[in-house]
Amino acid sequence: MEEPKWLEALLRTNYFNICPRHCETPRNECNMFCLSCQNAAFCIYCRTSFHIDHPVLQIRRSSYHNVVRVSEIEKVLDIRGVQNYVINSARVLFLNERPQPKNSSHGATSSTTKSISYFCETCSRTLLDPVRYCSLGCKAEGIRKNKEEEEERLRKERQQETHKGTHPPTHTSNSRRRKGTPHRAPFAS
Repeated sequence: MEEPKWLEALLRTNYFNICPRHCETPRNECNMFCLSCQNAAFCIYCRTSFHIDHPVLQIRRSSYHNVVRVSEIEKVLDIRGVQNYVINSARVLFLNERPQPKNSSHGATSSTTKSISYFCETCSRTLLDPVRYCSLGCKAEGIRKNKEEEEERLRKERQQETHKGTHPPTHTSNSRRRKGTPHRAPFAS
């Protein structure tokens, strides 16, 4: 996934605060994010005033965590490998990593049921499906980490190529052994 410029802002933004422009109106929570402007979250009234023709994502809440509908985000971002959930009959995914339940132990299975466990590659959260990440934030972090590791690997390869041939060949004890008796120049008289 090539990370779009707006993704980091989407993940860092605080949502569900009261809109300062519309504090006296109902439904004034800031739960929208504009992919064009990439500014702070805004409310539905700001959308009709300032973002009418812009691509906008609506952020929703599930158990005090920010989610976005799959049907909205998949139009603008590659979400393959991210765990989807069905909440209120809509497929959603979490924006950011969620805290692990305190009593969960990584990789533990019940003695009565043999089940396969899947874990987020970034935060190790248990997943329901064989996907790689629990949230968009974990996928973005995983991709950044993989890119850094790949760049480091390529840097080391280039460094090894650069230094090839600059070191003198190493000799084993057998390769330094003389053949026969040494021949010296005769003494000059």
